[in-house]
Amino acid sequence: MNLKTLKGKLLTSAAPVITFVMTTGVALAQDADASDKTIADVIKASGIIGVVIILLSVVALAIIIENFVSLKRDKLAPPEIIDEIQALFDEGQYQEAMELCENEPNYFTRVCGAGISKIGHTFDAMEKAIEEMGDQESIKLHQKIGWLALIANVAPMMGLLGTVSGMVTAFNTIASSGGQAPPAELAGGISQALLTTMFGLIVAIPVTASFAFIRNRMVKTVIEVGAIVEDLFERFREAS
Repeated sequence: MNLKTLKGKLLTSAAPVITFVMTTGVALAQDADASDKTIADVIKASGIIGVVIILLSVVALAIIIENFVSLKRDKLAPPEIIDEIQALFDEGQYQEAMELCENEPNYFTRVCGAGISKIGHTFDAMEKAIEEMGDQESIKLHQKIGWLALIANVAPMMGLLGTVSGMVTAFNTIASSGGQAPPAELAGGISQALLTTMFGLIVAIPVTASFAFIRNRMVKTVIEVGAIVEDLFERFREAS
């Protein structure tokens, strides 16, 4: 097979791809010149995958708002509760402190209550109870924000799925037309591919940033609360 024949066969086999690349630019140029679309038109053009990504964004927003409210320092360890328990410890009223922990459930009181329940045992037993409860509560907190990490990972993958689906649609159109598909027939698949990719990134970027911010704030609070509880029970180390 001579070079000229090989070149001709390569051009023939690549014709659909070449046509796709050329018509993509034409279709996008025509779309830019078209009249402004409504939000509903854009969502419709993104297909079912685009709708799923939008629903994920709504869920992510709800989780972010809930975590911003519930994982604040004042919610996990209210200053007034800390001051009251410190006062009860100074007065040696441990039963009253335990009752307060049971009546005001939050991260601090649960960890502190685990240590109070072991008063009368060795300091090692109290320390172990505090550590175990702290680990359990920390796992619960991480599980709450873990949904944000999941959405941040799933959204761009859904966008990629939409991109592949749109490309398959466009290539099927090219194949069915014998490589002579007009740009208007390719626009739907191309639009879906680009829109789902854009939607996935629009969701993933702020959700990832929110997850990192909430996680870092939560870790900082957990460390601060751990130090407060350690100071509260340090008197039992000295007494042992």
